[in-house]
Amino acid sequence: MLTINDLFFSYGTIRTLRGISMDMAEGQMTCVMGRNGVGKTTLIRNIMGILQPDSGGIRIGDRNVTRLAPHQRARHGLALVPQGRQIFPRLTVEENLRVGLQARTDGVRDVPSEIYELFPVLKEMGRRMGGDLSGGQQQQLAIGRALAGDPRVLLLDEPTEGIQPNIIQQIGHVLSQLVTERKMTVVLVEQYVDFVREFGQKFYIVDRGQVVADGTTEQLTSDLVQKHLSV
Repeated sequence: MLTINDLFFSYGTIRTLRGISMDMAEGQMTCVMGRNGVGKTTLIRNIMGILQPDSGGIRIGDRNVTRLAPHQRARHGLALVPQGRQIFPRLTVEENLRVGLQARTDGVRDVPSEIYELFPVLKEMGRRMGGDLSGGQQQQLAIGRALAGDPRVLLLDEPTEGIQPNIIQQIGHVLSQLVTERKMTVVLVEQYVDFVREFGQKFYIVDRGQVVADGTTEQLTSDLVQKHLSV
């Protein structure tokens, strides 16, 4: 569903991505891992179109989206839950969710009931300001906002960062449900190894802008963790 081919990106003279190639399958959760500063968020921003690569290609299904703007990629089925959540603190929960509807191509202008079924707290707090929610509730809101656009590919950048353990588990189960029931392609940048092993199916480890290891999560050995992820 999502294919990245030989992607290069530089900030000025500093090369950040060096020939990244990845395949993220439909109905699968793919985890991109690596230490801080190795290019993971830069990769996600290139996939979403916030940054433009120097060379290489990005495809959603059979469509080349490499040069499309972020809003155009959203209409082709791509959605991003950014690091730090970036919800709108002065909009209500419901208004935040309605923002996500702008990516839809089917004309739906009501928040789908499925989102409230996945995250009941969003229904309970529909009139509360986004900025008044806890960190875990804001993360659920950010995911719900992305899902409101009816994506085929969901990108998440550090979704467990700063979240309490019970909400981490809830988010993991929701993502698994999206993968199994909706055959969604889920791609997340994640450093929490236990989360990856419990909920992911495939992993890529990035170091200095290059893929240095990949495989199924059953192949994510302690040796690989020690070599590429331990600090």
